[in-house]
Amino acid sequence: MATDSSNGLEGDNTLQSIRYHRGSLQLLDQRKLPLETTYLDIKDASDGWLAIREMVVRGAPAIAIAAALSLAVEVYNLVNYNGTPVEAASFLAGKLDYLVSSRPTAVNLSDAATKLKEVVSKAAAAAASNCQDVFQAYIEAAEIMLADDVASNKAIGSYGARFIQNQQKDPTKLSVMTHCNTGSLATAGYGTALGVIRALHSEGVLERAYCTETRPFNQGSRLTAFELVHEKIPATLIADSAAAALMKDGKVSAVIVGADRVAANGDTANKIGTYSLALCAMHHNIPFFVAAPLTSIDSSLSSGKEIIIEERSPKEMLNARGGLGEQVAASGISVWNPAFDVTPASLISGIITEKGVITKTGTDDFDIKGFIKRAVGQCIA
Repeated sequence: MATDSSNGLEGDNTLQSIRYHRGSLQLLDQRKLPLETTYLDIKDASDGWLAIREMVVRGAPAIAIAAALSLAVEVYNLVNYNGTPVEAASFLAGKLDYLVSSRPTAVNLSDAATKLKEVVSKAAAAAASNCQDVFQAYIEAAEIMLADDVASNKAIGSYGARFIQNQQKDPTKLSVMTHCNTGSLATAGYGTALGVIRALHSEGVLERAYCTETRPFNQGSRLTAFELVHEKIPATLIADSAAAALMKDGKVSAVIVGADRVAANGDTANKIGTYSLALCAMHHNIPFFVAAPLTSIDSSLSSGKEIIIEERSPKEMLNARGGLGEQVAASGISVWNPAFDVTPASLISGIITEKGVITKTGTDDFDIKGFIKRAVGQCIA
């Protein structure tokens, strides 16, 4: 993979995790932020799989888009393919299954793969189609996903900012805590939870954003802090273990996090440490919100108990800089390093989506299927 490197925070391009033009894809290597801005050329699905697995790109929405576009680049530049339309569709489906295996917890990736399979299947079945028609249909569908993600994020920001203000005694002075990274670097642009914070700031009601380090990979200190400084949003970085003390001091109006997968009852898988924040927020009577697009909802899962939790390399804890630096732990110690935890719906105040905020109706669970049916106008089986 060729690279294009530069240093510093100059220009809006530093906040683009995905650079795409038809036939060309570059992903910002987020492992090197905030000290170095390096883009990797992604030429095919294999490059995309590796970039996702090795955390070059991360964040559930961005993972899905990067996977889809990596395959779009591969088929755009594919020459001398002589298969039938059905064989072309099968080729694409196999590549999509391979990409989904890169990081299984983020449901956006499998959701995107399912939708793209449907597109190519229909294209293959169309009368007088050829393999290039199937490839073209795939490329166009992947590009639509890229554009839709940005629009979805802006809607999440707008709905979330309005809802949170309406819930506060003083909606003109808000301090919000967030965990992990959910901004432009985790999506195609703008962000989910960080998009809500960005919207509050643009409306002039955000006093301060607090971001956690988010150990052991430090997405908060490396990435969220990077975005907040770039956007000139008043912000403070805290240790993960300082969150409860800050809440006790009365400095947090609300907590907003993202999601990698939301079960049908509202149980939510997000970056490890989210569950702890939710417990602390409940104890201190602070509203706790999840901000995520509808593609993060997995209606096939009745609860969070069914969510597969990815475990990461022990090296991320044994060595500094999320495994990239020198050893800091004792040799021979065993490690448990889950990438995510599951926050029960009972601890969540609302789920902010691009169609509005899902709230509870007198129980600990959310009627997510009912909300989607009303918002989208279709029944989810």
